[in-house]
Amino acid sequence: MKILVLNASPKGKNSTTLYTSLYLQAIHPEHEFTIVNVGQKIKSYETDFAPLRAELEKADLLLFSYPVYTFIAPYQLHRLMELIKADGVDLSGKYATQITTSKHFYDVTAHRYIEENCFDLGLKVVRGLSADMEDLLCEKGQREARDFFNQLIFSCEHNQLAVPPVKAPAREKTVYTTSLENLPKTKEKDIVIVTNYAADDENLKNMIADFRAALPYESRIINLKDFPFAGGCLGCFGCAITGKCVYKDGFDTFLRDTIQTADAFVYAFTISDHYTHSSFKCFDDRQFCNGHRTVTHGTPIAYLISGDYRYENNLRMIIEGRSEVGGNYLCGVATDEGNTASDIRTLADSVVLALEKKLTRPANFYGVGGMKIFRDLIYVMQGLMKADHKFYKQNGIYDFPQKQKKRILQMKLVGTLIAIPSVQKKMKGQMTQYIIGPYEKVVEAAKQKLLKD
Repeated sequence: MKILVLNASPKGKNSTTLYTSLYLQAIHPEHEFTIVNVGQKIKSYETDFAPLRAELEKADLLLFSYPVYTFIAPYQLHRLMELIKADGVDLSGKYATQITTSKHFYDVTAHRYIEENCFDLGLKVVRGLSADMEDLLCEKGQREARDFFNQLIFSCEHNQLAVPPVKAPAREKTVYTTSLENLPKTKEKDIVIVTNYAADDENLKNMIADFRAALPYESRIINLKDFPFAGGCLGCFGCAITGKCVYKDGFDTFLRDTIQTADAFVYAFTISDHYTHSSFKCFDDRQFCNGHRTVTHGTPIAYLISGDYRYENNLRMIIEGRSEVGGNYLCGVATDEGNTASDIRTLADSVVLALEKKLTRPANFYGVGGMKIFRDLIYVMQGLMKADHKFYKQNGIYDFPQKQKKRILQMKLVGTLIAIPSVQKKMKGQMTQYIIGPYEKVVEAAKQKLLKD
């Protein structure tokens, strides 16, 4: 089988992710592997796609190799997907899979993103391999890589493929025009709207205009397509200690002084390729100059999205997960799929409510699970990620369960007592009351406070 490894890591041949493919190449000489460092060559493909088109046409199997960046794939791979689709090269009937390395922080959304775009291209998708960054260095990781490849070949031979997602039904795009009355404005709050709309993106521009009209506060727009990005994140970790990006385009200062100073963030984009234009992914990735620090924790966020959002399950998970991990209060999402003007007005009111009441909510699994991965990662890598380590210490993020000595001791004591037959008999039927007793006190205290007020 002719296997084309599309190495989307910006580190090129120095990518640790790539070494899993090199390992498979070494032990499977019966297959023909071709490796192309598409992540490093992405700018050249923008001017001349022909060399890559030739490799794509020769391949039987496309193997996307990349590190997981910011919930999905690196900007360079997003841009590659755009170029492949724009070129129109026929890939229908070929097989596709992927190999990623990460600490398993939202690797599932990254894999689904690639799968969805492969289905768009008519490829036959086989489940990929999501490995830890250091898996290949141990026998267990090497065995799992071998098992993955054996299953891959079996799946190609027997058409054991991933199930494509439900596609949005064909519908005529609804033209949205501005309709909301402009409310009087105050400068009490600063609302920043981060977008990437193009000149012909009328729906999104009109949605933004109506959202601004419905706000009682002044707001400002930042269009990412106007920022002179020198390139996507290189994964070089140059910012891990200094907090400064190796690029000299000024993005880190722009991010901190122009965007992160706002009282609320609104992200506005049109869906394309199951996310949005790659300029937004470049913005996502370059925010790694903040490391793994949740520097905007508590800031409300909202989304204005043009497109078939209801059919983009993976995108919805990314948006919710991003707010949960960042500790941001998600005010909602308004789209142009239905009663758009009403949804925009409600979203604006929700942002105002969140700001005025300083609303918070407990993190769900997306937030708790994501932060535990970061917590453990930064603790182990504190010698390198010094800024992250300092931030985590100062903000009590190192909430390891073994530090809860008092509670552990209490549970041991309770467990020891309950194991005694006489205590078991005495406590029979009383355990429920023991558990709910403290909650009853909270409710009673609330009632008494209301009476006093």
